[in-house]
Amino acid sequence: MMIRAAIIEDSRLARLELKEQLKSFSQIEIIAEAGNAFDGQALIEEHRPDLIFLDINMPGRDGFEMLEQLSVLPTVIFTTAYDEYAIKVFEINAIDYLLKPVTPERLETALNKVTEQFIREHDHNVDIQMELEQQFFIKEGENCYLVRHRRCATISIGW
Repeated sequence: MMIRAAIIEDSRLARLELKEQLKSFSQIEIIAEAGNAFDGQALIEEHRPDLIFLDINMPGRDGFEMLEQLSVLPTVIFTTAYDEYAIKVFEINAIDYLLKPVTPERLETALNKVTEQFIREHDHNVDIQMELEQQFFIKEGENCYLVRHRRCATISIGW
């Protein structure tokens, strides 16, 4: 499983540091980066990353304003030097809020959340297929039947 990520951060040094830290996480592939919210919006529209690392305070437009303009919203981990935005961050369903400088432990915690979410959202059909290949119950009125399923089948359920 590969999670495609982008970094939107006005500080070149902060982008480089985060990219270096992310090298330790094989499930994360950095596909693009931007130095401001305007370029970040274009990057998201073009590349459709699964995850973005987003700074809040950037010149011209902040991270919140950029998110309001998106037609498709990827998973967001905010990276900022300011702790006063924490409540607002979680009101928009960001997966985490990392204060700079980002420690390896906090980054790992945030990425574990992303990985768990990604598995829940993208691999549910695999779990259902495994269950069906073993056995399942069918209830008909008062009767229950155990059905052993010996053929491979995939059921797509949209949730």
